[in-house]
Amino acid sequence: MSIRHGLLALLERGPRYGSQLRTEFESRTGATWPLNVGQVYTTLSRLERDGMVAQDGEDRAGHALYAITDAGRAELRSWFRTPVDRTSPPRDELAIKLAMAVGAPGVDIREVIQSQRRHTVKAMQDYTRLKAQALEAVPADRHEVAWLLVLEQLIFQTEAEARWLDHCEARLIRLALLPEPGNRPSGTASDTTSSASVDVSGGTSA
Repeated sequence: MSIRHGLLALLERGPRYGSQLRTEFESRTGATWPLNVGQVYTTLSRLERDGMVAQDGEDRAGHALYAITDAGRAELRSWFRTPVDRTSPPRDELAIKLAMAVGAPGVDIREVIQSQRRHTVKAMQDYTRLKAQALEAVPADRHEVAWLLVLEQLIFQTEAEARWLDHCEARLIRLALLPEPGNRPSGTASDTTSSASVDVSGGTSA
């Protein structure tokens, strides 16, 4: 998640102070990725260091305001134009957990999958309920539409995860039906090739 670019996008609408930026960021995303004020001000300091924002006086309450610079606008435009990189995906804890559970002694991987599936389905139901509530109050501004987009992404993501878990379970069932290495029935392809040399022309010789 790019907090840096999210703050630049908010500052393009006009000067803001730290707490205001945090509130607006969470409003746009439905607090799906909550921020603390420390994160906001740390990011603002780095943006100021890089020439992306500059301090712009204070408001009537004495809050230090920050404004986006031309360099910040150029950076923001570049971010909007550039696709999100999928060649180096972030670590996924669930994928790592299942990969490590395969063959791990004392671990029932199907129970791990079923437990995760229950959690994933519940999350999907919660997101769907939130979406229904949001749609009841017909979106009247861009902030509400932005929140709907985030919600729908979460719904699609959990739906995909549930399908992937079904796929993992099916693959494990097929794996369980295969004979253990070294215990293949006689007459299999491996036994046949071990007792005969394969001729490159397609024939075999004893």
